[in-house]
Amino acid sequence: MPPWLLGSLCCVLAARTALGGGSAAAEEEEEEKLIRVLVLLPQDDTYLFSLGRVRPAIEYAVRSLRESGSGLPPGYAFQLTYEDSACGNRALFSLVDMVALQHRRPDLLLGPVCEYAAAPVARLAAHWDIPMLSAGALAAGFGAKGGEYSHLTRVAPAYAKMGEMLLALFRHHQWSRATLLYSDSNPERSCYFAMEGVHVVFQEEAFHMAVHSFDESSRHLDIDDVVRALQTGERVVIMCASGDTIRNIMLAAHRQGMTNGEYAFFNIELFNSSSYGNGSWRRGDKHDLEAKKAYSYLQTVTLLRTVKPEFEKFSLEVKSSVQKQGLHEDDYANMFVEGFHDAILLYALALQEVLKFGFSKKDGEKIVQQTRNRTYEGIAGQVSIDANGDRYGDFSVIGMTDPEAGTQEVIGDYYGKQGRFEIRPNVKYPWNHGRLRLDESRVSEHTNNTPCKSSGGLGESAVTGIVVGALLGAGLLMAFYFFRKKYRITIERRTRQEDCNMGKHRQLREDSIRSHFSAA
Repeated sequence: MPPWLLGSLCCVLAARTALGGGSAAAEEEEEEKLIRVLVLLPQDDTYLFSLGRVRPAIEYAVRSLRESGSGLPPGYAFQLTYEDSACGNRALFSLVDMVALQHRRPDLLLGPVCEYAAAPVARLAAHWDIPMLSAGALAAGFGAKGGEYSHLTRVAPAYAKMGEMLLALFRHHQWSRATLLYSDSNPERSCYFAMEGVHVVFQEEAFHMAVHSFDESSRHLDIDDVVRALQTGERVVIMCASGDTIRNIMLAAHRQGMTNGEYAFFNIELFNSSSYGNGSWRRGDKHDLEAKKAYSYLQTVTLLRTVKPEFEKFSLEVKSSVQKQGLHEDDYANMFVEGFHDAILLYALALQEVLKFGFSKKDGEKIVQQTRNRTYEGIAGQVSIDANGDRYGDFSVIGMTDPEAGTQEVIGDYYGKQGRFEIRPNVKYPWNHGRLRLDESRVSEHTNNTPCKSSGGLGESAVTGIVVGALLGAGLLMAFYFFRKKYRITIERRTRQEDCNMGKHRQLREDSIRSHFSAA
């Protein structure tokens, strides 16, 4: 081969090698700046946090960061992948498939929301060092971030945060006893986990609690039985159920004479959504007048709502996108929609901090650390995440301020970061003298098993008649009980001696969150 030809060939090969090396370096840099986000939410639009509802909010946040030019470091961009979690194992399978089959490891996980879907994903995220941000996984079991849930940051207030708010409310009124009443019917068990959060906080303060649950989806449900069960418990009642069920309970309580200042009722409105605990008494039916009277003794606990110009724009865009999918409702910007929007902002802030210290998007643990102990501006107001990776909760209490007109307004606010509860001026409480009268002797009456030492002057035949009558009555009650049990009219009734059952049941559910997907 002529020398000049050999020289030319070497030059060509060298140039190709240089170009190839440059191309590889460019691809590597592009890969480094591409943030792969795996979104795990249900496709089913019956969920308030379905993909159809939340996706517009996530994309709004990504677009806002891109347009601002300051939200992400130069050259960085999000790549969003949406998968149906089905509120179950499919969330885990989607994550494993993406890594094992597609060889694409996500840099960020958004969701899942449902507790039993989130648990195994959170474990795998910790194992693979992937940050996981969710507006769900709100159960008390996820509060232990030291091990398997170490990479989970919750951008919506956990149920225990609502428990802290109720604790501040009880301290304000100097109460230490409560009845917890909740519906345990839907698969995600939102009201159960909400009441669990309250129970955990109250239990730490040694509050006395009576606990009752029911299945509001059962066609055999007897609301009058539910209300009669309340009369065996404490005078301050905290409830969680659908808006219509809460209204039916208040109507039954009113008819049974419980709206006379002797009881205080609190209703939990979950997720800023009318689907859970809508505090409105008005339905436009024949019971409105009666409901208005009953609701004067009901106060509703809800997330504190803030309004700023940017939120209005956000709400309209989300509403427009959701309506194009054929979804028409009142709750377009609920807690989940806001939370996942704010999750994108939080990750961007944390990534910027990590890059400043010379780390990369692959350093998941470092990014998780930067999401904690942080306050930033979310779409609806300030968002504060505590040292444990849980968002502080700001809540409001809504009560009836004008019984004649039936007007309901915010009467108090709780600010979670400060732990401060503020009552609006000139608030008049429906219970007696501004403070509920607690009858401390009620418990001893139900638990006193000491036999009577005297018949009180009654003759022997009268005492015998009473004993026989009592035995017959007991027999009839037993027969009635088994008849009701046969037809599945179930209302859980726990007395003071059974309070530990709630703790055992709570532990069982938390154990299932920890071990049900242990094969993952």
